Amino acid sequence: MSKYATVFLVLALAACSNKAVYDNVQNDQRWRCDQEPISTQAECRERVSRDYEDYERERQEILEAE
Repeated sequence: MSKYATVFLVLALAACSNKAVYDNVQNDQRWRCDQEPISTQAECRERVSRDYEDYERERQEILEAE
């Protein structure tokens, strides 16, 4: 396997694992929303409904600003 293919594979796997971790955290947060009183569940779900692409874009902007 060429050096470039190896680097690409490592980066792709890292991105997949980051997304998997993010998705697991999101699932946990949604579960916690379900444990709240019904009157606050919708607001809670709204707070935790950001998708991974938006999260990653904001994360990169913060890292670049530092």
